[in-house]
Amino acid sequence: MAETRLYNRLLKKERVVRDPGFAQFLTSNPLASLIWLPLRVWLGWQWLDAGLHKVTNPAWTKTGEALKGFWMNAVAIPEGGRPAIAFDWYREFLQFLLDIDAYTWFGSLIAYGELLIGIALILGAFTGIAALAGGFMNWNFIMAGSASTNGLLFAISVGLILAWKVSGYIGADYFLLNLIGAPWGRKEQAPAGRLAESTVAAGD
Repeated sequence: MAETRLYNRLLKKERVVRDPGFAQFLTSNPLASLIWLPLRVWLGWQWLDAGLHKVTNPAWTKTGEALKGFWMNAVAIPEGGRPAIAFDWYREFLQFLLDIDAYTWFGSLIAYGELLIGIALILGAFTGIAALAGGFMNWNFIMAGSASTNGLLFAISVGLILAWKVSGYIGADYFLLNLIGAPWGRKEQAPAGRLAESTVAAGD
């Protein structure tokens, strides 16, 4: 009985855990948009430049041979040394895509996807979604063994995702987020500068 009473008392209590001050600033304060703006535009340009090179290349948008060559090099297992792909399940996934000739249409998807991500980031339109899509592509390139600049691009994308409320504040999101709102809180929209809090509740 004593344990039951203690358990019920704990359930009725609510603890509010505040984010660190610098995290609140970077992810919720409109002034932080001055920090995210150059990072967002630079990242957008990287995607736009990469996309422009691909959409004008028939090996990406017509035949997909460029993507086929990338996948074949990625799945190859050298006789000596370390293979490009560290995880067998991902190698098998790429091999499956090769076997079904998915590169014939996947090449165009990547090319135009990179182009759209770049445009969205530069304009600051749906920044969080664009950064999520770009980060996912970076992750796939890394998983396929292509390090290059993908690690840095992925890190910036994560930052833009976490700061989705303000990372596009100097951009189209200033109007889009106010017009459309977040699907999970359209009735009660918090001010852009409100400090973020994470509530941990045990229940009633």
